[in-house]
Amino acid sequence: MATTVKIPIKDQNLVSSLQDFFKTMLRDGDITGLMVAQHLPMKSSVMPTLVTDPDKLDAVDPLAPVFPMNAAKVVSKLTRKPLGGKVAVVLRPCEIRAFIELVKLKQGRVDDVVLIGIDCLGAYSNVHYPAFVGEDGMEATARFYRNIQEGKGTACDGFDLSPACKACEYPIAENADVLIGVVGMDIKDHLLAKANTSRGEDLLDNLGLSSTGEPEQRKKEIEKLVAERIAYRDQMFAETSEATADLEKLVNYLSNCVNCYNCRVACPVCYCRECVFLTDVFDHEPSQYLRWAKRKGILKMPTDTVFFHLTRMAHMSTACIGCGQCSNACPNNIPVMEIFRTVAHQTQKAFDYEAGRSLDDEPPLSIFREDEFQEVVAKMH
Repeated sequence: MATTVKIPIKDQNLVSSLQDFFKTMLRDGDITGLMVAQHLPMKSSVMPTLVTDPDKLDAVDPLAPVFPMNAAKVVSKLTRKPLGGKVAVVLRPCEIRAFIELVKLKQGRVDDVVLIGIDCLGAYSNVHYPAFVGEDGMEATARFYRNIQEGKGTACDGFDLSPACKACEYPIAENADVLIGVVGMDIKDHLLAKANTSRGEDLLDNLGLSSTGEPEQRKKEIEKLVAERIAYRDQMFAETSEATADLEKLVNYLSNCVNCYNCRVACPVCYCRECVFLTDVFDHEPSQYLRWAKRKGILKMPTDTVFFHLTRMAHMSTACIGCGQCSNACPNNIPVMEIFRTVAHQTQKAFDYEAGRSLDDEPPLSIFREDEFQEVVAKMH
């Protein structure tokens, strides 16, 4: 049986109890540092921080319903070479899945890191979170979880969780070294921390916490949450497929793109050191624009916007983990997450591959399988 311990909730304060847990981990967990999201002095700002001093954890809040960036890229930078110590990183499930993809793409290493995942109930967009949080970030997080537990849902003042979160069927970080369970738990009494690996067991065994088991209610609540998200996801797939069903519709769908490339920068698994769209391949001669315009009498500027997205889809659909940071970063509110997830779901299904599930799953196109796509091979003979 995997090591499973209680994280006691003191004074019904979920966030401060997690802070105490992380302080204990940093003091007694045989780790050199802890990377975890914290409220920064700037209003409404919650960002990853690398902490080595337990006394610097008083603003920690990995439960805050905001997701300004996918921290997988940060972890990959930390782990590309030996760190000189072991670091525990607290991540959302989609961040862990993105990091696993980056490790398989030789962009990071797991040797010096302990992955800690927390059940994810979703996040508001970067635009909506400041309206939700008000003046007190810690209280806002408590209110978010209190509303969910009381059956009030996640909608607030006319907005709700980001579509990426509502469509995410992986709210539980089963591939973490240590999983912190929130769903189906009595958050006024305790959370659970479960070791999924020997690395996780080594960490928890040093903390001196009481053993516990997973309540039956937790399994039921997880199944209910996943079912709701799959239903939303499938509806999103159907609507997006219809909205992009032909070239004309696709052009309209992406018509507000200004080639800022924010979606590419925000994507955690887009890792090329040099993007082809920043090379002279797309640095067209001025006269070329006139020639294109003369063909139809009009040319949408900037050019190459649709080609950019098609190229990214071809490049990234096997590794997309659906975190939604592409949409979060878009200045013109183009639903790029929806089309990327729709295409990625189909691509990964075709390869019988689930991005970020396990380090043991080899990425599509990286290996040759003799029996792959027999329906295509048969037509060629």
